[in-house]
Amino acid sequence: MEQRSQWGTRAGFILAAVGSAVGLGNIWRFPYVAYENGGGAFFIPYLFALLTAGIPILILEFTMGHKYRGSAPLSFFRLGGKKAEWLGWWAIFVSFVISTYYAVIIAWAMKYTIYSFDQAWGDDTAGFLFGTVLELGDVPGQAGGLVAGVAIPLLLVWAIALGILFAGVKKGIELANKIFIPTLVVIFLIVVIRALTLDGALLGLDAFFKPNFEQLSDPKVWVAAYGHIFFSLSIAFAIMITYSSYLPKKSDITNNAFITGFANSAFELLAGIGVFSALGFMAAQQGVAVSDVASAGVGLAFVVFPQIISEFPGMNGLFGVLFFLSLTLAGLTSLISICETYVAGFSEKFGISRNKAVAFGVGTAALISFLFATNGGLYFLDVADYFINQFGIAAIGLIEVVAIAWFFKKLPELQDHANAVSDIRLGAWWQICLKFITPLVLGYMMFGLLKLNLLKQHTKNGEVIGNYEGYSDIFILNFGWMVAAGVIILGFIFTAMKWNKNTDVDAYQHADGE
Repeated sequence: MEQRSQWGTRAGFILAAVGSAVGLGNIWRFPYVAYENGGGAFFIPYLFALLTAGIPILILEFTMGHKYRGSAPLSFFRLGGKKAEWLGWWAIFVSFVISTYYAVIIAWAMKYTIYSFDQAWGDDTAGFLFGTVLELGDVPGQAGGLVAGVAIPLLLVWAIALGILFAGVKKGIELANKIFIPTLVVIFLIVVIRALTLDGALLGLDAFFKPNFEQLSDPKVWVAAYGHIFFSLSIAFAIMITYSSYLPKKSDITNNAFITGFANSAFELLAGIGVFSALGFMAAQQGVAVSDVASAGVGLAFVVFPQIISEFPGMNGLFGVLFFLSLTLAGLTSLISICETYVAGFSEKFGISRNKAVAFGVGTAALISFLFATNGGLYFLDVADYFINQFGIAAIGLIEVVAIAWFFKKLPELQDHANAVSDIRLGAWWQICLKFITPLVLGYMMFGLLKLNLLKQHTKNGEVIGNYEGYSDIFILNFGWMVAAGVIILGFIFTAMKWNKNTDVDAYQHADGE
């Protein structure tokens, strides 16, 4: 086995952790979630969720990685043997699936960076995306042919990711984040400042920040806050356990978690200001309410924002380039962190070199990702993303905190470890959050999600449409439920395999001098 990698500086680790947390969802998901769930009032449940679930779980995963000095499977094995190891593999295969389609969205952002120079999308931005760019087929579940216009930038995305991952933790991931994250912040600040100067910006900001305190009585708003925090901070992906395992002995775990959590939230607030300023401008231009143009996800980034860019009073191309470049950078930093989880896991389980683990793991993910670069790719991406997020990440988070807190009863031991190296000492609040508050909220979330999907109660425009997005039962079964179940099955299969003899599964103490 190679000597375990280590971050060169504390700043390098924090930038990498923030780079993982700050992803596409910060820009295209958070603003709409806040707007839909009480506007300015949403920040109350959001902050509560951050302090009772987000940061406590970040501290938990940072502590696990730092104490047990391994990838997610190895850390869980050292925590509770084979009974716990499968949780790490489950998280890793969730990350693996996410990496296969996440890279495709980054490829779209790259293309749109180029399109921005002359606003190649024209007047019909939706038709351009689904027709010209994606060449989207009519029948969900049919792959069709490979779309060269997506496949070529996808190759570039994987080339960048492979180059960084082959270079290692210090010279690859750390260096890349030291360049990408400051660049991302500067670029996005320029985007936000320009958006704030547009006619109608105040209209958008009013819609975003205007508090609707009545919505705070709705449990769904609080669940939305917890759900978003959970997905936003890269917890239960195996990422934070892996990253923190590269920390030196003297590392302030608790402080690092607070910095990461609040840095991520600050970027989300910045994204909300920028996005809704631009949406306010669009609403003013069209003479409609902000609610008529507000959206989230792919539609916001690749349909609505191109419309906004086209209507700009000047320097359209520059604004577009900066916006889509920020999406590309945010996506790349997250993709690298997602891939590192299974690179570390495969390397330790099978006793292979880092380069072999990168070539095998990331190479396989890259090959699979071309399914999402076909005519039917968007449908596959949509279903896989929904089910792997809802029944992968959220479920892992729930089982992880319940298992560690109640089954293995490791919270006191992990608390002692964190307190021994941190300035901010953990008290009873940390254990209360992880033992009671987080499991109750996530349990309520999972029950609601299972009910929604098993009973086919999804709605659109106030009408029940059955399955998610109205997709057929067979498509949902094969590419939704089977994907969510498949990562669990793979988790058990990999757990059943023996650890390589070169991996000392019982030795996890920091070396002297680290």
